[in-house]
Amino acid sequence: MKEFRTGVTTGLCAAAAAKAATVMLLTAGSVGQVEVTAKNGETKTFEVTDILYKNDRVQCAVQKDAGDDHDVTHGMKIFAAVSKTVQAGIEVDGGEGVGRVTKPGLKIPVGRAAINPVPMEMIKSAIEDVCKALTYSGGVKAVISIPGGAKTAKKTMNERLGVVGGLSILGTTGIVEPMSNRAIIETIKTEIDVQIASGKNNLLITPGNYGREFAEKELGYSIDDAVKCSNFIGETLDYACMKGMKQITLLGHAGKLVKLAGGIMNTHSAIADCRMEIIAAHSALMNAPAETIRQIMACVTTEAAVETLKQIRINHSVWESIGQKIGFHLRERTQGNVQVEYIVFTQEHGVLCRGTTISSPMSSPQ
Repeated sequence: MKEFRTGVTTGLCAAAAAKAATVMLLTAGSVGQVEVTAKNGETKTFEVTDILYKNDRVQCAVQKDAGDDHDVTHGMKIFAAVSKTVQAGIEVDGGEGVGRVTKPGLKIPVGRAAINPVPMEMIKSAIEDVCKALTYSGGVKAVISIPGGAKTAKKTMNERLGVVGGLSILGTTGIVEPMSNRAIIETIKTEIDVQIASGKNNLLITPGNYGREFAEKELGYSIDDAVKCSNFIGETLDYACMKGMKQITLLGHAGKLVKLAGGIMNTHSAIADCRMEIIAAHSALMNAPAETIRQIMACVTTEAAVETLKQIRINHSVWESIGQKIGFHLRERTQGNVQVEYIVFTQEHGVLCRGTTISSPMSSPQ
């Protein structure tokens, strides 16, 4: 099995660039390489490029290497421009290509540059270490920028989270773990936090943008307002419950949500692809002929399975049965602490089943 190569976060890159620029500012020398220690203890070496001295300010860059992770910022240059200030202390701000926070609910105050707390700590610590080593007691201001960041940010969820005008400076350890699902789950949690902070008391959750037109025109739901949970339905429900949400609408295509009827809360096909087995089992419960069940098991898509069921006029009862199981497993996952309305559809056949979970009496306040 291939061993994937780790990468570095934008936060560690920003710290490296800031450290190199500070050294050059205080020594009037040149730096070709710089070492920075990540939060997990790993020391990384960066090549320093694009050095520019201008008006008592030094600017330089390091290049982001995401390793084998599919990161839109891979290969981008992270710049730091450092200058002395009259007032003591270290100030860090965002420049070109770094977004600004416009909505509450993030870990950064509204109006500030989208530099997350851990990267901010790493940047300040890197500058402080240089100042101490060179016995400089004055103030330093660092401006982090990412040329092209505004364009690249359109490929991310930043605008949905209220970060406009560019990318976020991210990272918790400084190291990017390739092929990890952690970043996706953390983004989902952040999106829930933002919605809660905006006063939402009923979350709309959907796996993605599939079926956008149907959801908007036929059901009156705007996918743009939804928390995109990808395949992580279970984790999304867990976090929403932990945050005290009492009402959720789960809207999605049958190809994914039918798996919930089997208690499968991660709907990625690599985890489980039991769509036809579930549809076939519920068809058998509705007394479908053996030949129909064989045809369903041979289907590739849920749409084809629906067509098969329509031919013998039991589609409605089969999906009603599937819906009841979906509701059961949603209630079990949330332990009845949140009411979940589920809507399962395909664009070709419309809504196949919908319902609302009933809160468990065991979860009611005593």
